[in-house]
Formats: sequence, C-alpha cells, structure tokens
Amino acid sequence: MREHICLIARTSPADWKITSFSTWSLSKLAEHLVKQKVTEAISRETLRRILRAGKVSWKTTTTWKASTDPEFIAKMHRVLALYDTPPTDGRVICVDEFGPLNLMPRKGKAWGPVRRPRRLRATYNRYGGVMHMLAALDLATGKIYYRIRKRKRWHEFLGLLRSLRARWPGEKLYVVLDNFSPHKHADVRTWAADNDIELVFLPTYGPWLNWIEAEFAALLYFALNGTDHRTHAEQNRAIAAYIRWRNTRAEPKTAFAPESPIRKWSNYPAKAA
Repeated sequence: MREHICLIARTSPADWKITSFSTWSLSKLAEHLVKQKVTEAISRETLRRILRAGKVSWKTTTTWKASTDPEFIAKMHRVLALYDTPPTDGRVICVDEFGPLNLMPRKGKAWGPVRRPRRLRATYNRYGGVMHMLAALDLATGKIYYRIRKRKRWHEFLGLLRSLRARWPGEKLYVVLDNFSPHKHADVRTWAADNDIELVFLPTYGPWLNWIEAEFAALLYFALNGTDHRTHAEQNRAIAAYIRWRNTRAEPKTAFAPESPIRKWSNYPAKAA
C-alpha cells in the first residue's frame, strides 16, 4: 500500500482525468487515495511520513532544452576525453563569458538573527551600464585567468586568446568553448589555427559540459550575491579579490561528473525523462 501511495503521488491529476487542479496537495492526494480505494482514510501527517520514507519529495518543476546538434554524442565524448586524459602535448583550457555585470543589489544568503533578514535597497533604474567578464579555466592547475571589458565581441575574445597564448608559449592549447558567434569569427579561427590553438566547440545547448560554468556559479555565490556595488570599479575589485583568493587554493581539475549518467549515453535523449 505504501508503494502504491508513493507511485500515485508521482503522477499528475491530469493522469486521472482531473481538470480542476494541476498538482496534488496532501489533502487533495489523501482524498484521491480514498476515492480510488487505496485506503479507507489517511491523515495528511501520515501521508507526509509515507512519502518521506518512500523518498518522494516536493520538487519545483524545471526545464530542459534538448540539444538539436546531430553530432551531440561525438562532441560530448571529445570534451570528456580531454577532461579525462589531457593531451601530453599541451593543456586544456575552458573558456566562457560571465555576465552581464550590472550594478544592482543582488540577493544573497548570510547568517543573521532569526526573522530579521538583511535588507538591500530596491532599484527601479540602472544607469551604470554593464561590463562583461571573459574568463579561462586552466585544468592543469585549476586557476582562473580573466579580463573585464565593456563589450564581448570577437575582438575582445581574440585578445583573451592572445593572452593565453603568451602565458603558455610552446604548448598546444585545447580551448573548450560554446557556440557564441564571436568564438567562430573567421579571424578568430584563422589566428587560432596559425598559433597552435585548437578550438573544441561544445554541442549546441550543452553549456553544462563546460567545466568553467561551475566556477562561475561559485563566483556569483561568494563574490556577488548579497552585495550592492555602486560602481564597476568597486564590483571589479570584489571579483579580483575572490579570484586571487581562489587561485591561491586552486588544484588541478580532475574527475568531471564521474557518476553522471551522461557517461553511459550512446544516444542523446530527445526530451526530459
């Protein structure tokens, strides 16, 4: 009976031809179980305990944008191979843009008195403009190298590649990056080919394969969330301080998603399961 209850809880009211509501509450689910003669009567608290014991929890619906790339599996395996067994003739660099960097109060989390959250000002207009961060993650050392610019055109991206080339002369660079149009500009491709840089493009709609995305999440959480910078110079200093702190503790990046089911994919699921 408990397994049956957990199974029904994972269905939608629409699966039972119920059109008056789109999701279960504990009371609605309890009423439905009685109507379906699964049980004669059940309290909300008992139902909650059964679901918890059955590892059925209340979750927010999420979206998944499936890739339309016909070469998704091949491109994914190419990136994973670079992560798992870095080439001996060079190093793997993950590159991406972070931003836009607005001047705005950012919600965050902090320790404080119970029921007395920290308050940030509300803003209606923002006149400070935006900046963009172009960053590179070196998997061999785990360090991040970056620059902040007013724009993120192919000119700025090529400037980042030039700085990476100068930092590691004599080594081939395998640069993992997404399909942002400046990355594919003809001048960028030509310069990269002439300077022993291989651009390894991710499959479309596959940003989660870029290892630097996890670093951006940490940067947002620890350096920007909960802040209210009034100038870009102030915000840039906060980012710089975090990157310096992080790089002093950096370690080589290994074992990308070792337990993930993506490593068992032989074809790409067309829709969310």
